[in-house]
Amino acid sequence: MKTYDTLSGAIRDLQQHGYDHDFNLADDHLHCPGLDLKLHPANFQVREFYRFEGDTDPGDESILYAIESDKGVCGLLVSAYGAYSSPANDALMQKLTMPIV
Repeated sequence: MKTYDTLSGAIRDLQQHGYDHDFNLADDHLHCPGLDLKLHPANFQVREFYRFEGDTDPGDESILYAIESDKGVCGLLVSAYGAYSSPANDALMQKLTMPIV
């Protein structure tokens, strides 16, 4: 896996490598608003992920996930962690935290 200095740099690079859709966390699935697509945990794989901390605020932490659906749709999910994280379904969170194989 590559290393990136900034979240924005990672997003730009991954978009250039085909991860061109945006995903959002929902209760029990990922949602791609651009395609109106719902992905449940069985329907996607995390291909890469990167953790970032804010330069000025250690509480400004995020994880960037490179996601590929079982239908070949590739995109990115940016999720806060730590104090600003939002709760999500257990199965969804387990999928996002599984080791990449």
